[in-house]
Amino acid sequence: MNTALKIISAALAIGLSGAAAAAAQEIKVGFAAEPYPPFTSPDASGNWEGWEVEFQKAICAEAKLDCVITPVAWDGIIPALTSKKIDIIIGSMSITEERLKTIDFSDKYYNTPTAVIGPKDQTFEATPEGLAGKTIGVQVSTIHQDYANKYFAAAGATVKEYQTQDEANNDLAAGRLDAVQADSITLDAFLKSEQGAACCDKKGNVKDDPTILGAGVGVGIRKGEDELKGKINAAIKAIRENGTYDTFSKKYFDFDVYGG
Repeated sequence: MNTALKIISAALAIGLSGAAAAAAQEIKVGFAAEPYPPFTSPDASGNWEGWEVEFQKAICAEAKLDCVITPVAWDGIIPALTSKKIDIIIGSMSITEERLKTIDFSDKYYNTPTAVIGPKDQTFEATPEGLAGKTIGVQVSTIHQDYANKYFAAAGATVKEYQTQDEANNDLAAGRLDAVQADSITLDAFLKSEQGAACCDKKGNVKDDPTILGAGVGVGIRKGEDELKGKINAAIKAIRENGTYDTFSKKYFDFDVYGG
């Protein structure tokens, strides 16, 4: 090979190497494979949209990650992460001491109260005493299931578990439940729907218990993925500071979803 060809070959090799280095890291983003408005829900074409979809697009762009939305059954989402079927969880997962035994989390990216709703024709409070003798629905494998079992079941309530939040809401609207507990924002979305507005109202927020309800919602990450965690934390900080977070949040909320 003559000198000119050697120079060209070396330049091409360097160029290809640089292009590979610049290529975004592909990341499979897991979240629950059922509607959870206003955070995630499929449109008429089956494309996922919502506040959390916009959040993940913003942090992936900021961190230069090539993110692929990967819906997963909620009760199997942590095993999907630890077995590397997905790379991160962006699915309204609260940062709790119990989950931290298995996975790691980014800094929080939102924090909202936990609420209880029930039929309009029933008057009760979101307390163990108020729910005594009633049947309350919760989504399985959630902080709400853990909280209801600790506080409401112990006071005489019956806790009924559902695979999805929609199923619990539907049973409440059909009169098969006395109450439902979940994140206040997703319950507000249900109460604004035609079905929810016709049947139910908010009974109040539950008393906070950080050991169960956690310290806000974070991105779930496998333990040991410190470099990825650093990129995600930096991206969350950046979109909070440059106004991107507030810009897309205002489409969905009239308050600061980030919380205290």
